[in-house]
Amino acid sequence: MDTIVITGASSGIGLETARILALQGFTLLVVGRNEANCIRAKEKILSENPDAQIEYFVADLMQQREVIRISEEITSYLNDKCDGKLYALINNAGCVRSWYMTTEEGYEQQFALNHLAGFLLTYKLLPALIKAPGRVIMTGSESHKGIKVRWDNIMLYRRYNPLTAYKQSKLCNILFAKGLNDRYNASGIRAYVVDPGLVNTEIGNKETGGIVNFIWSLRKRYGVTPDVPAKTYAFLCDRENTPEGLYYYLCKEKKYSREVTSENADRLFELSERLCGIHYGKVESL
Repeated sequence: MDTIVITGASSGIGLETARILALQGFTLLVVGRNEANCIRAKEKILSENPDAQIEYFVADLMQQREVIRISEEITSYLNDKCDGKLYALINNAGCVRSWYMTTEEGYEQQFALNHLAGFLLTYKLLPALIKAPGRVIMTGSESHKGIKVRWDNIMLYRRYNPLTAYKQSKLCNILFAKGLNDRYNASGIRAYVVDPGLVNTEIGNKETGGIVNFIWSLRKRYGVTPDVPAKTYAFLCDRENTPEGLYYYLCKEKKYSREVTSENADRLFELSERLCGIHYGKVESL
């Protein structure tokens, strides 16, 4: 049975994606920050699909030590029960902030969770993905357009703007996917980015305040329900089809920023490797 890891899966888009994929017969390893929410998510899925195969893992992926810990737990599960194979990794966990906040490593929190967490988790699970071979899916955003990576100030600690930080992190998502495809297509791995569109979730109300919380409370009313974008994740996990594109919206390819080049992807890879203390080039020989 094919196994899929989904981060940020205790609510919103992640939970709806898990629900759909469980109905399609996948084994699900869902990751959430709060154990009570993870339990509720699992119970919800089992209530409509009693035969669903689902396990949950609790971690604050904003902190790199937590990413490493949970990746080791997931790897042990995969080795014990899934022949060491991972069919898909959905890096969906993300956040929005109203002000400059940092992780234990001193990294700006939106950049740390929205990009570096998935970058490090994918690295740790790459041997299992190569063995499948599997797919890596990032949750992106249309907001990645119209912005460039601030290479000389990537944490944006000078003149911090929370919206700029969010947009940059979403550009990093698609640059990461581009970099993975450049490096690992020959291994059978495919990386994608989903643009979920405007969705009515709580992402803009979690640990935010002031103008960000107010604006999101207004905007989300016009968003679709999370089951709408969840269908695109399921489409990209289809066993009978391996889509060739990079960026998808409502199950169709979509144009992305001209900033998404191999040169920029390579530059982000090198920077992210330094920030995580890893080197992707060594993974295939592990």
